[in-house]
Amino acid sequence: MFADRWVVITGASRGIGEALTCRLIDARANLFLIARSEERLEALCNKAREAGCKASYCAMDLRDQDKLYELCETLKRSLPRVDYLFCNAGKSIHRDIIDATNRMHDYDRTIDLNYRAHIALSLALIPKLSESKGHIIYTSSVSTLYPPAPGWSAYHASKCAANTWFETARVELKKQNITIQIAYMPLVHTDMSEATPAYRDLPAFTADEAAGQLLKLSMTKRFTYKPWWARITAPLATLFSPFVRLFY
Repeated sequence: MFADRWVVITGASRGIGEALTCRLIDARANLFLIARSEERLEALCNKAREAGCKASYCAMDLRDQDKLYELCETLKRSLPRVDYLFCNAGKSIHRDIIDATNRMHDYDRTIDLNYRAHIALSLALIPKLSESKGHIIYTSSVSTLYPPAPGWSAYHASKCAANTWFETARVELKKQNITIQIAYMPLVHTDMSEATPAYRDLPAFTADEAAGQLLKLSMTKRFTYKPWWARITAPLATLFSPFVRLFY
């Protein structure tokens, strides 16, 4: 299904993005990879070319708006087509609001990566995705299905903002033959999640398992992937959230 298709992946050098890249190399997809680590991106592209795939990359920080807009223009000119855009890069941060009163940059950096960068790339690639009847797949978090949790204001605000944009785009871009999909991913053991000590011993997907869920979603017309348990517990959590707030 992915053979000879053109796939753009953000956050491609580590974690879910790296696992997704490796699976797509096995599927003989053509790749454009975006992440900060040039060494890892170059190695992945070499692996892809050895497997007979076309591959290129851009090593950059997607929070740099000037470079982001340059990348958008480059992709418009250089890619022959785009069949899939995996919006996978993300930044997680846990900090209480009272500890962030002099840290507005926490919010700037989080919104720039989790929201702004993926909207900019999606807007830039709409014409090519429309021509190919392509898919945009956004990696969100299962936590955004639940009432807001203390300590996660920057992270949840950025992810929920992106959720709302993609939910709106799902309706508007259907006329352009573009399928929008959101994966509400549960905890995944990656470098990003391991930075929170409380998460290290919790049950979680491996990066490869998470990549598999993204690919399964992209091969369907379904709008979302949600873990089965979230479909049951998220409505209950919303129902009981007033009592939880009393606790806090």
